[in-house]
Amino acid sequence: MAELGLNEHHQNEVINYMRFARSKRGLRLKTVDSCFQDLKESRLAEETFTADEVADMLGGLQAVVHSEVESELIHTAHTNVLLLCQLFEQAERWYLKLRTDASELENRELLEQVAEFEKAEFISSRKKPILDTTKPKLAPLNEGGTAELLTKEILRLQEENEKLKSRLKVIEAQATTALDEKAKLEQALWDLQLDKGKQEDLIKAQDLSDLESKVAALKSEFEKTLSDRVENQKSLEETLVTAKHDLLRVQGQLSLAEKELEKKFQQTAAYRNLKEMLTKKNDQIKELRRKLAKYEPED
Repeated sequence: MAELGLNEHHQNEVINYMRFARSKRGLRLKTVDSCFQDLKESRLAEETFTADEVADMLGGLQAVVHSEVESELIHTAHTNVLLLCQLFEQAERWYLKLRTDASELENRELLEQVAEFEKAEFISSRKKPILDTTKPKLAPLNEGGTAELLTKEILRLQEENEKLKSRLKVIEAQATTALDEKAKLEQALWDLQLDKGKQEDLIKAQDLSDLESKVAALKSEFEKTLSDRVENQKSLEETLVTAKHDLLRVQGQLSLAEKELEKKFQQTAAYRNLKEMLTKKNDQIKELRRKLAKYEPED
């Protein structure tokens, strides 16, 4: 017997769906046959027909058969959608994601395999008890699948629990180490506080010569630092004087350049023309003032 590569439970579900599809297909074929029978009984009573009458009868038959076939195809597509929804809904209860490959629906080899399976199954179905097809919904997943999913989930939780335990041990060890360090620091602080008085007595008992040598070294270093500072200040003053000299030199050069530029400007034709115009204007003004003075009353 041909097989579909499914387990017994799923194969029985496929057989139930095929039986459902065969029954619907049989009903639609009977409807198509009745269309032809109605045409024979209602229109083929006469012995001869014209071409127009034959065309009219075939057109009506075509419309009826087209409507029946279209209704069957739509109904089949909708039932397939409902079946997929049932499967997807059942898979989502277990957080599964199913996938479909529409390209495999046109696989001729697989279609022939399904046809052979249907033929073999329904030829021998007369010898087998009829399966229960009255269930409105799909049966839940078999116990093997449920147990496998639960086992995987338990193993995952156990593994996560072990990881958390390991992490907790590490955190506890870190906390213990931190507490130990804190205790050591507190003890060291206490020891320092106890030894403070002893350290003060020890400092007082030190040799004065050592203190004098340290003071002398500090004094020498301070004098050296002061000397370096004086030298740096002198260097800065010299640099400042040099900068002032450079500034004065640059200012002198600028003044010479301005004078040279003014001299060159005075030698230009525009300057001479302007100067000549101003001279003429001044002469005219003087002439006007002289003429105006004749008419002004004397004090």
